[in-house]
Amino acid sequence: MPAPAAPTARDQGGSPKVKGKLPAALLMAGSCLPVLGAVLLAPVLPRMQDHFEGVAGHAALVPLVLTVPALSLALLAPFAGVIVDRIGRKRLLVVATVMYALFGTVPLWLDSLYGIVASRVLVGVAEAAIMTACTTLIGDYYSGRVRDRYLALQTMCASASATVFFVLGGALGAAGWRAPFWLYAVGLLLAPAMARVLPAPRPPAGKEQTGTEPEPEPRPFPVRRMAGVCLLTVFGAVVFYTVPVEMSFLLDDLGVDSTGAIGAVTAAASAATVLGSVVFTRLDDRPRRRLPIVFLLCAAGFLLMGLAGNVPLLVLGAVVNCVGTGLLLPSLLTLAMSRLDFADRGRGTGLWTSAFFLGEFACPLVLLGGEGALGNLASAVGLLGLVTLLTAGALLPLTRRTPAALPGGRAPERT
Repeated sequence: MPAPAAPTARDQGGSPKVKGKLPAALLMAGSCLPVLGAVLLAPVLPRMQDHFEGVAGHAALVPLVLTVPALSLALLAPFAGVIVDRIGRKRLLVVATVMYALFGTVPLWLDSLYGIVASRVLVGVAEAAIMTACTTLIGDYYSGRVRDRYLALQTMCASASATVFFVLGGALGAAGWRAPFWLYAVGLLLAPAMARVLPAPRPPAGKEQTGTEPEPEPRPFPVRRMAGVCLLTVFGAVVFYTVPVEMSFLLDDLGVDSTGAIGAVTAAASAATVLGSVVFTRLDDRPRRRLPIVFLLCAAGFLLMGLAGNVPLLVLGAVVNCVGTGLLLPSLLTLAMSRLDFADRGRGTGLWTSAFFLGEFACPLVLLGGEGALGNLASAVGLLGLVTLLTAGALLPLTRRTPAALPGGRAPERT
């Protein structure tokens, strides 16, 4: 899909002109860095298990090398949002990208499993700042349908890069379990480009300080305005990650143990997510009104998967669900962005990012609990489909509500 045309005039938030597509390309690349951390090492985990088999607790610690950055990101993104609003989006993004490269490559020289896990916690800290800053800058630079298209493109890039990074991790892993960690050095290439190319966003016209006026009293963050969309995002992330996390187990339950077949199905699901994001860029209706239909589509996919007694029906259900999740993520993100004023955008984006990655972390635990209660994973996915269907129904009355005005009397964008 061709990238959306970059705007050439100031947006309604007073941001500087953004010329060309290079700033957007850098923000998309930055948004892919947390995805690299989430999937790159998956192919080499068995080799790491073998290398550290003499370390007490290695069976639990080695998987943490893959998952702990997501938990760290979920816990720290709100704090990253506060820093974004205090010291500036661009500055934090450049510093965090350098830190990402330094912390990410530390395992190349460490031979302590505990030290490697600690370095992965620090990678998650950097990822929290990068993801929050990139998304906030997209909100600063663009507005309206242009911003919606770039947020959808962010989802598409993240989904597509997951497959690419998984393949790269497997290829590099053939040279040893440490080799994939070299890819983290890409941050050292991105950081100087970000520092040079990305313009510094400015507050809305009329809100800059003249130097003679007193500083305005700090106003409280609009918690109530963001609480609902953040809670919905936690659940949305569980819905979003169910197929990527559980598909191999569902296929195994149906007797499919070929890694090639599992990889092909995973690729088809990723392509469906990208397709959903492409469809999102073509829609003109408001995210608030779209959400019930999107959740209904996700629910239909889950119910098909839960009832599937053969591989073709399982794959069909996964594809239907992933088209829905491709629509779901940018819909939730654009809804959140439409509720934030410039001064709150960093903190609001941090909260939203935290909610999303908290849902990612909770996803396997939710399905594990459902499997324990119902006896098999397919039934747990079917139950999640029913809950998703109920969520779609519960959202219907909310589509007719009028969002509250933003501080200062400015109406929020149409949602």
